[in-house]
Amino acid sequence: MSDRDDLRIEPLTAELWTAFSDLLDQGGPASRCWCMAPQIGSAYRKRTPQRNRHDLHKLVKNGPPPGLLAFRDELAIGWCRITPRHAVPAIEQSWRTRRVDEVPVWVIACFYVRKGHRRQGITARLISAAVSYARSAGAPAVEAYPLDGGVSPSSTATGYVSTFRAAGFTEIARRSPERPIMRLALL
Repeated sequence: MSDRDDLRIEPLTAELWTAFSDLLDQGGPASRCWCMAPQIGSAYRKRTPQRNRHDLHKLVKNGPPPGLLAFRDELAIGWCRITPRHAVPAIEQSWRTRRVDEVPVWVIACFYVRKGHRRQGITARLISAAVSYARSAGAPAVEAYPLDGGVSPSSTATGYVSTFRAAGFTEIARRSPERPIMRLALL
């Protein structure tokens, strides 16, 4: 377990791309998706990882930052996709996560924490930083679609209900047993 003060969280900019690439190049699903699933849906699976990487790199270069990167010293150890809902159109394509109302929410779409740094509260710290980031941008609320670990024992890149609940999020809808829609009002 690490001291809370040794974690630095920053928006992902072009200057931090190399550190981000090193994080996602660790293998596993993140190195295939490159956080393009919220952008284009399951079509990311039909594309090469290189194309997904290229397209996310282009988003980062064009700005604004599509998420936050957590560092311990100079090593990127965590990622959180936080952005206005309209910037991740595939969220609307799924019946589980389609819009509940017309509130222009920001969305926490996914996480990735480096092996060896998991189960140390990194996701909770990224949620807190994402909420602050969205609040500073004027977002009225932040929404997430975490997995309910009590219903499904699967692993998830979207976080768990318990972590979001501890951060003050409440369930506003549940269209499938395992994946509620949770929201935190900021205004």
